[in-house]
Amino acid sequence: MALDQKLVIHFRDGMVMKGTSLNFSPNRDTFHFTVIASPTSHHEPVEVKFSQLKAVFFVKDFTGNKEYQGVKDFSNTPKSPHGRKAIVRCKDGETLYGFIQGYASDRPGFFIFPVDPQENNVKIFILQSFVSGLDFPE
Repeated sequence: MALDQKLVIHFRDGMVMKGTSLNFSPNRDTFHFTVIASPTSHHEPVEVKFSQLKAVFFVKDFTGNKEYQGVKDFSNTPKSPHGRKAIVRCKDGETLYGFIQGYASDRPGFFIFPVDPQENNVKIFILQSFVSGLDFPE
């Protein structure tokens, strides 16, 4: 049996939801998401459409550390098994530094693996429509 993936999803309208999914796939337009209101309460799964989203954050835990100041560049970064170095600028002003494998502009979105292994995000699925710029530094 597959394990629930811990997700924090950011919607285009500004709403943020924490929960889990057993069937997220970048190759489909929708996935089922179960909202976690508290550690002991679960709701029925709802269908989420990519067209509603900015990004899907795959996290280690739901609390994170808001005080943590992660790495925001590629200095002292070893080569990553997760692909090419990338700087993603989002339409809301956020800039993400990480690694991308197999990027294709004709897909609805792509995964970026954070440059900082200490941050709470394991990987982030960003919708192309939310990206304002993408650079691949050497």
